[in-house]
Amino acid sequence: MSRSVHVVGVGMVPFTKPRETTGYEVMGELAGRAALRDAGVGYDQVQQAYAGWVYGDSTSGQAALYRLGLSGIPILNVNNNCSTGSSALYLARQAVASGAVECALALGFEQMVNGALRMGYEDRTSPFARFDEAAEGLYEAEENAPLAPRYFGGAGQEHMDAYGTSVETFAKIAVKARKHAANNPYAVFRDQVTEEQVLASPRIFGPLTRLMCCPPTCGAAAAVVCSAEFASRRGLDASVVIAGQAMTTDYPSTFEAGQLRRIVGYDMTVEAARQVYEQAGVGPEEIKVVELHDCFATNELLSYEGLGLTPEGSGEKFVADGDNTYGGRVVTNPSGGLLSKGHPLGATGLAQCTELVWQLRGTAGPRQVEGARHALQHNLGLGGACVVTLYQKVAA
Repeated sequence: MSRSVHVVGVGMVPFTKPRETTGYEVMGELAGRAALRDAGVGYDQVQQAYAGWVYGDSTSGQAALYRLGLSGIPILNVNNNCSTGSSALYLARQAVASGAVECALALGFEQMVNGALRMGYEDRTSPFARFDEAAEGLYEAEENAPLAPRYFGGAGQEHMDAYGTSVETFAKIAVKARKHAANNPYAVFRDQVTEEQVLASPRIFGPLTRLMCCPPTCGAAAAVVCSAEFASRRGLDASVVIAGQAMTTDYPSTFEAGQLRRIVGYDMTVEAARQVYEQAGVGPEEIKVVELHDCFATNELLSYEGLGLTPEGSGEKFVADGDNTYGGRVVTNPSGGLLSKGHPLGATGLAQCTELVWQLRGTAGPRQVEGARHALQHNLGLGGACVVTLYQKVAA
């Protein structure tokens, strides 16, 4: 049997550039305290904790969580590349849904350095070796081009070749991200840019320019989840429930289809979304607000289609019609997304969760999406894993 799981507390710290950050353990502590305070519970009431991070030494989760208390509870460290934060949430939800615990904490943090993502070890097989092999010949090689822009830039070029999508459409997505971030005090980049500025910024790979790529970021976010009974006994705000959640990993099509779109997780997104809609009994047409994985402007457009927000091949029209922002059909990344809010890898999924809980509670301030009763989250990691979560507003 599976019990309903409610998100009763969320919190995060303002995201920063690497040179402006404090230590990961400090950021983690602050985000965890914010979530516990928001929930109205003490750390001594948490029965399990899941700490997500990508760049750091083993048991970094303990280093952050021990600052909240030394209660002896199980602490599990989670590393699932860019989907790490949502993977921690997935495990916390499972623990509560199964009846193993009544209350769990998911924490994500990252202390990054400037520059493109890179591997930590060069003396062993790369986890991307199979992906590199599948991608060989699918894009024009460029010396010193970073791995992630090669994959996601190449995937964007594929969409352009298949459907006639213009590079200006990707620029529009980047401009929209800055407009949304202007109202988010937690975002790194809140200054506005024009399409012309996006297109004129240094080219990175394929259609991608620098302003179409998420920045290296430091930050932390957290969520407290619990059973309905736990919330009721303590008078907690249980108005946000996880109505559906799915995690997928790669399918044969990732390596066999000969498409970069598949290599960067399109099929994982499609299947995770399908499972979630089925679990929740909700279709994409009922979603008014989405936080999706816009690590690059190209992937935001691919994700519109993968999540079923618009049919495959129609992403450009979706953008041109303004259906991805306020006044349109579904507001995507009201926080500013990874492009403008920032992308501290371990924290991203829980920052998305935090934004959507605020949206469903009606406490998002100038970012508020009116009338939202369902909110969709999409968090993707190459290597690979994809987590899609659907939150629902219920009677408190």
